[in-house]
Amino acid sequence: MDSSLFRLSTPTFTLPRARPSLSYKRIHCQNQRQSDNVAFDEAAFEAERLSLDAKARETMMAQSSSSSSSSNGGDPKAWKWVIRKRIWDTMEALNIAQNPRPVHHRIPNFVAASTAAKNLSKLKEFGVANCVKVNPDSPQKQVRFLTLSGEKKLLTPQPRLRTGFFSVLESHMLTPSAIYEACTSVGVAKYGRSIGLDEKIKVDLIVIGSVAVDPKTGARLGKGEGFAELEYGMLRYMGAIDDSTPVVTSVHDCQLVDDIPVEKLLIHDVPVDIICTPTQVIYTDTCISKPQGIYWDKLSPEKLGKIRILRELKSRIERETGQKLPCGPSEKLPPSAPRRR
Repeated sequence: MDSSLFRLSTPTFTLPRARPSLSYKRIHCQNQRQSDNVAFDEAAFEAERLSLDAKARETMMAQSSSSSSSSNGGDPKAWKWVIRKRIWDTMEALNIAQNPRPVHHRIPNFVAASTAAKNLSKLKEFGVANCVKVNPDSPQKQVRFLTLSGEKKLLTPQPRLRTGFFSVLESHMLTPSAIYEACTSVGVAKYGRSIGLDEKIKVDLIVIGSVAVDPKTGARLGKGEGFAELEYGMLRYMGAIDDSTPVVTSVHDCQLVDDIPVEKLLIHDVPVDIICTPTQVIYTDTCISKPQGIYWDKLSPEKLGKIRILRELKSRIERETGQKLPCGPSEKLPPSAPRRR
């Protein structure tokens, strides 16, 4: 994806982490949910989320125009937008797309996404996983449901990381009737337990959304905002994942491509090990290196300014090491998707 990451792989940057006692965690979690039940306003949360997405719509035409004018060589990442647009246009034209629509500037939802999720749930890697990190997008909603209903721990990022970091949900935290709601953005905010950078957690499987993916190389394109890479980098920082942690994506067969040039991928782009579609499961045997952390020299001031958890992490590292971390070049952030009510 386009927005760049930071690098953080030096062992001396690892900070001590205190682990609360089990009794404290139970009490805290219970109190947090009780507080949420009183204070959480579903309508206000959803209205704010839709409003933020709608504001991004205003810049969409400018972004599209900029990408088109850059295709002659001005923007080294313009080729990614060409592939994305082709996939989005195809899915809409063939009516493969599903709500929310239009699918442009989204991880696109698609016909038979639940079948792709079912194929994913049959993977040996999913079966043995205790904790699964799943992106919050619509086509992976059934994956989140199968994770919770399978009595696994679900780790999911809060929308665009703008409200916090990750949320953890477990089936024992929910009533049976609440599990399906917990797979939505509102449900995660309502029932999830927020965690921070000091949380001790081991993620056994990563499920990531894609706009396009190459089954031969494992090269992947997201929607262009860079959050999947940021999330991956922060999990590496926390010690929650390593190179051996499988990365899986679920897509429609029409999202399989063969024209992602591996040599043009950036150091922070996350490749996939396994692709699940409604009709097949593909092991890519990717040779593309996985990111080792956050690449601060690639992270723009604009992206840093939008994500509080990144600013906190940067300040923490600079304070602990006494070193000033680099900052990447400025960028015009790509638009977020509009959403129809």
